[in-house]
Amino acid sequence: MKYLVLGSAGQIGAELCKFLKTEGHEVLTFDIEDDSIQDLRIKGMVDSLVSQSDFVMFLAFDVGGSRYLKKYQHTYAFIDNNARLMVNTFDALKSYRKPFIFASSQMSNMSYSPYGIAKALGESYTRALGGITVKFWNVYGPEHDLEKSHVITDFILKAKDYGNITMMTDGTEERQFLHAEDCSNALMILSQKYNEINRDQELHITNFEWNTILEVADIIKERFPCKISPSKEIDTVQLNKRNEPDPYILNFWKPKISLKEGINKIINEII
Repeated sequence: MKYLVLGSAGQIGAELCKFLKTEGHEVLTFDIEDDSIQDLRIKGMVDSLVSQSDFVMFLAFDVGGSRYLKKYQHTYAFIDNNARLMVNTFDALKSYRKPFIFASSQMSNMSYSPYGIAKALGESYTRALGGITVKFWNVYGPEHDLEKSHVITDFILKAKDYGNITMMTDGTEERQFLHAEDCSNALMILSQKYNEINRDQELHITNFEWNTILEVADIIKERFPCKISPSKEIDTVQLNKRNEPDPYILNFWKPKISLKEGINKIINEII
């Protein structure tokens, strides 16, 4: 198929493009990080590529890890950026009637989070157009924008460069993580099973295993002997809310890469 990947330069998008190409598919890319004119906030900018594609992967969003969300998600610019890019992209998908997957988050039911609210709105658009929503659970891969980096990349770089993993929280909060390669495989399979997916079921892309943030730091410490410095703060982004993933997706796909294996993959790419 000819896939259009929106957000193709992001940590998930870049891995997805590489994965789809190795599987023999043609990939069209679109990301403001590659070219400032590739801006979904500008109406009509992506229409031509949508019309050429067989399937659209809607991964683009103004988002980053916990540090980025804590700093920006309550700002006007963050809300406006995401509202504009969604309206324009969903308009194009509606006009050309293309099958698509919208990348949401397991945080979409957290109404105190502007990020969660924005993703919930995207899910409503997707439902109205008959597309597929997937909920990402802390998908990680190589990252280059350190301001937006997520916890695993952030910890690796702190251990490698400074010998000290300084943490935003006390590290006791639990998360589920998934390597971007596993995520890419899930997205491709779901696109191929598009007409078989029950739209009343939720698709949670995760490894279905809970780990604390401290456990992530301990795995990294095995490769980079370093100090681990938790703070006294609690989780202020998710407020330590804990969802449970819906296992429906396991009818189509299963994760293969363990957290330790995935972290070591990232480390090997960084060094």
